[in-house]
Amino acid sequence: MPGIDENLTFHPLNIAILTISDTRTEENDGSGALLVQRARAAGHRLAGKAIVQDDVTAIRAQVMSWINSPDVDIVISTGGTGFAPRDVTPEAIRPLFRREMDGFSVVFHQASAGVIGVSTLQSRAFAGQAGDCFIFCLPGSTGACRDGWDLILSQELDSRYRPCSLAGQIPRLRHLCA
Repeated sequence: MPGIDENLTFHPLNIAILTISDTRTEENDGSGALLVQRARAAGHRLAGKAIVQDDVTAIRAQVMSWINSPDVDIVISTGGTGFAPRDVTPEAIRPLFRREMDGFSVVFHQASAGVIGVSTLQSRAFAGQAGDCFIFCLPGSTGACRDGWDLILSQELDSRYRPCSLAGQIPRLRHLCA
């Protein structure tokens, strides 16, 4: 059965959180704050947190700085994945990928449909790998970030998850999925 094997050692990941929004600030960034809280509560390390405008150049610059940092394993973004004219997260980040993680979008929409029904169609949530860094792009709502973390990422980023977690694909932890 898939699940967390409590007999295994937990290996924390270095996670950076990026909020993409023209209106959010540190004071009102509920989605970014939720992701920081969830990641820390799970035992992971916060490698960085930033808020950038819905602007392709600004988004790419921040994500590229984290991709190029040996201190970042995972980037989780929130915002800019809808269909509003300023929503450009997929256009900004997808070109950075060397591999896209098609299954993340499928699993996210399955989980989301159970919570918000067909409104999940309004999200362009996606994920992929740039260099050795994995990037997960979630919608900007706090509820979508809660669902994305609680229903998917909390397990997939936990090194104790079996049969194998994504943590085992981080270079320093590849031995976990031998």
